[in-house]
Amino acid sequence: MIFVLSFGEKSGIVGIEITGTLDNYIRALDPLYLGIIWKSILIAGGATLACLLLGYPVAFAIAFAPARWKALLLLIVIMPFWINVLIRTYSLIAVFRGRGFVNMAYEWLWMRANELLNLVGLGGYNLLGEFFTPLPLLYNNFAVSAGLVYAFLPFMVLPLYANIERLDRSYIEASLDLGAGHLRTFRSVIFPLTWQGAISGIIIVFIPSLGYFFIPAILGGTDSQMIGNVIERQFKAANDWPFGAALSLLLMYATFGALALRAVLAGRNAEGKGGV
Repeated sequence: MIFVLSFGEKSGIVGIEITGTLDNYIRALDPLYLGIIWKSILIAGGATLACLLLGYPVAFAIAFAPARWKALLLLIVIMPFWINVLIRTYSLIAVFRGRGFVNMAYEWLWMRANELLNLVGLGGYNLLGEFFTPLPLLYNNFAVSAGLVYAFLPFMVLPLYANIERLDRSYIEASLDLGAGHLRTFRSVIFPLTWQGAISGIIIVFIPSLGYFFIPAILGGTDSQMIGNVIERQFKAANDWPFGAALSLLLMYATFGALALRAVLAGRNAEGKGGV
C-alpha cells in the first residue's frame, strides 16, 4: 500500500490519485530533505557507534562472568524491554533537564569544588564562575543521541554476546602468551572473530535509529529533527501521504541495501573459511 501511494498525488484535502508519478521521489532529493537525511544519518551513526563502543565491554563482561551470574546479567540487559520505550524516553527528561539528576549532581560537585577553593584561598578568583550554570543537556542533538543509545543499546549487546560466547578463548590466551597486549589482541584476534555480531548489531541499531521520530520529538529541539519527524508530519499535519510514503520507502531501500551488504560480507567470510 505504501509502495503504491508513493506514486500518487495529493488531490484536495484528503484525496489521493495514483498517477504513477515520480515527483515524490524527485522532491525527496531536494537539498532541504537531503540535508535532513544526512543529519539523521550522522545522528543515527553516532548513536550506533556509541552503542558499539559500550556494547563490546558489556557483552564481554557477561560472556566472561561466572556461570551463576550470566542469567542475572542478561536479565538486567533485557529488563528495559519490560517498560514501553516511550515511557523510558520521557524518563530521560528528568535526567537531563536543568534541575535533573545530572545537573543536580554537577551542581553538588561545583559547590564542593568552590568550598575547596575557598579553603585554599582561591575562592575570590571565581575560577568556576560566580553562579552555577546548568549543562544544556536537553532539547538538542546530544539529548537525541543519548535517547537513541539508551533505547537501542540492548540490541547491540545481545548479538555481540552471542558471538563472544561462542568464541574459542584459547585464541585469546595464545595471543596474550605470545606478547600481544589487550588492545592488539582485540584488534587482531577478537574483532575479526566477532565482527558478524558487530555488523548485525550495527544494522539492528542504525536502521531503527534512522527512522524513529518520537525520540527527537520528545528530547530534541527545533534543530534536532530527523527524517522520521518529516515523515510523521507528512502523514499527520501536512496530510501528504504520497510524499511521506516515498520518504518511507527510501528508508526501506536503505534497509534492504544494508541487509544485502551484510549477506555479501557473510557469504565472503563463509567462502574464505571453506577455502581454508
